[in-house]
Amino acid sequence: MKEKLLMKKLSLLALGLMFSAGAMAGAADQISVQNPYVRLAPPNAPATGAFMVIKNNGDKDVKVLKADNPVSKVTELHTHLNEGGVMKMRPVPAIDVKAKGEAVLQPGGLHVMLIDLKAPMKEGDVVPITLTFDDGSSKQVDAKVVRPMAAGMPMEHKH
Repeated sequence: MKEKLLMKKLSLLALGLMFSAGAMAGAADQISVQNPYVRLAPPNAPATGAFMVIKNNGDKDVKVLKADNPVSKVTELHTHLNEGGVMKMRPVPAIDVKAKGEAVLQPGGLHVMLIDLKAPMKEGDVVPITLTFDDGSSKQVDAKVVRPMAAGMPMEHKH
């Protein structure tokens, strides 16, 4: 009798956990990320950028409200603005990803800023970046550290 009661409680608990995991997924389920990378920072540089293409496969617009990672003390969403002919980086409150659209995070545009690096990174390291969306759901992206190239970063297509 006790075993049956215990099994019932465990299955209810499992069901509850599955439901809460489903509830937390939300926007993150509709998002795919392509070509994530972190630009290798020069020695002693206090910050670097992360870049990627965030695709929204869903029917509703989604906003990336924040990003997090374990290698820097501060992580911010940024963009580049041309102010009087001078390119300046500025934090943005969110990155919009339109329904059935994409947000391209690239050098000279929107990006994730990794500020106050805790330790030097080397080429080939992987930085786990967690993107948090406006519905509270989140998605982890593994971004490889790559050396910047004069002609821009290589784009590889994965399906």
